[in-house]
Amino acid sequence: MQKLTKVLKDLGCKDCELSVLLTGDRHIAELNQRYLKRKGPTNVLAFPMSGGPPPLVETNLLGDVVVSVERAVDESNESGESLEETLFRLLIHGILHLLGYDHEKSPEDATLMFKEEERLLALIKEM
Repeated sequence: MQKLTKVLKDLGCKDCELSVLLTGDRHIAELNQRYLKRKGPTNVLAFPMSGGPPPLVETNLLGDVVVSVERAVDESNESGESLEETLFRLLIHGILHLLGYDHEKSPEDATLMFKEEERLLALIKEM
């Protein structure tokens, strides 16, 4: 929990709330299909609270990050990262999406997001 708090503070989200769901491939595939109209499981989904009409009640809730633990295990095995590092990488990726980063817009945006992920991972490796 301290690592996520450090990431959020570094990103300027000192009093923000974040919902995290660790789930399996079947459930994340259902969410992927329902909300993004994409078939199959993915490693991480992010559902920001912003982007629509303003809420009637002011909130510090950033949104929801959903991670497939099964995808994380596979990625960990393929990359040689520890499972913990892979999970934090995916959580950081989701948080960045909540804050408006989008690697699918352009190669430049993808590079920017990747560099920010790496910077934040290095920040929490110290812990």
